[in-house]
Amino acid sequence: MLTFIIIAVAIVVAVFVAMKTGKVADANNNNIPDAIEKPIEEVKEVVKEAIAKVSKASAASKAKKTTKK
Repeated sequence: MLTFIIIAVAIVVAVFVAMKTGKVADANNNNIPDAIEKPIEEVKEVVKEAIAKVSKASAASKAKKTTKK
């Protein structure tokens, strides 16, 4: 377990140093590499769309059930 923690800390430090030296892009300077930030934003958009579809379908399903009674 200690080995895993040491490796994780080493990776975090290496990415941080790479960002500060300009080897890894961070356009808005929030210490989150753009290579990670962009895919996460894309996933957030897909999840929001899926939630909207599911809630719309759920509302339609509930409306059909209440009109049948």
